Amino acid sequence: MLTFEEALEKVLERAGRLGSERVPLSEAQGRVLAEPLVARESMPAFDYSAMDGYAVRTADFKGQGPWTLGVRGESRTGHSTSELLPHSACRIFTGAELPSGSDAVVMQEDVERTGDLVQVSQQPASGQNVRRAGEDLAVGDIALDEGTRLGPGQLGLAAALDLPALQVARRPRVTIVCTGDELRAPGEPARPGSIPDSNGVSLLAAARSVGARARLAPLARDDRNATLEGLRDALAESDVLVTVGGVSVGDHDVVRPALEAAGVKLSFYKVRIKPGKPLVFGMLDETRVLGLPGNPASALVTFTLFGVPLLRALQGDRRPLRELVLELGAPLSHKPGRRGYYRARIEGRRVLPLENQASGAPTGMAWADALIVAPEDHASFAVGEAVTVLPLEP
Repeated sequence: MLTFEEALEKVLERAGRLGSERVPLSEAQGRVLAEPLVARESMPAFDYSAMDGYAVRTADFKGQGPWTLGVRGESRTGHSTSELLPHSACRIFTGAELPSGSDAVVMQEDVERTGDLVQVSQQPASGQNVRRAGEDLAVGDIALDEGTRLGPGQLGLAAALDLPALQVARRPRVTIVCTGDELRAPGEPARPGSIPDSNGVSLLAAARSVGARARLAPLARDDRNATLEGLRDALAESDVLVTVGGVSVGDHDVVRPALEAAGVKLSFYKVRIKPGKPLVFGMLDETRVLGLPGNPASALVTFTLFGVPLLRALQGDRRPLRELVLELGAPLSHKPGRRGYYRARIEGRRVLPLENQASGAPTGMAWADALIVAPEDHASFAVGEAVTVLPLEP
């Protein structure tokens, strides 16, 4: 059996970015930049006021105050402004361009205005309440690195840089094949011994949440020839094929032999983790194949550990696996020998393991927002102990 690190390395070693395409900003949510975002203009593009008040020349403030200045003109957003004459002040509003000749803004709360005159009691400093051109980004600066996943803040920055479209990584094509005679689609009439397929729905959502173009293939029965035919179709049109169930060594576990019969070269089929020891990874040409165990928690945990990083890497994401360290909020026992992944909830700076850790329970992943990582050689963890955590998020 491989360790987690060894298995993940094999999964990612040929997971270079698939390609790229140009999309409008309105369609770039959740996509990954395929090239750096470079500022073509300074940001801000001009000096502007950070406050409502009066633009002034600090050179006019000599001797002892207070100082009285005549108000000449107004500067507001979206309008041009004229030069500030010596010994005068220009009414200005937040975000408006600084008149040429001015170098500071006095807040309106700090002046007394009478008609067209303002009185200033405290001497302003050059640059006071002013945002300078290029203060955020100069021309040629990298605003966002290649491999950045685009969320609301990143898209807002791209729009502020006046970019209507972005070059992003192509979405991986993912096909999910769930196997087992017992499965039926949710809502279909029940038959003796049948259960609704929950894995397909959860894995489809997980794949799409990290940017994949995922589809759910028809359910495959525990028949080697029928499974082989379905797998061949999926292999022909996918960057990643995900199978669920049938990868162990039971009499009716037909997926692994069907994959081999289809020409898939398997890299491994066991990993020293819990849940999810029976796990298959292989390649057919440029199609990656990930064979997951069939228990609901095991399937989603192993997809989180291997499928999600794979899909991120295929898009050039700079952070395929994301971890953080938190304090344990309740004691946790672990049987040494395999690395454990325990469903948990994050509460502030602490993480609490859930009571039900059964690999066949869909409730665990539904109620969890993180996985606690338990190293192979640890038997117990005390309250307050620092533990590695994998957030369950895109």
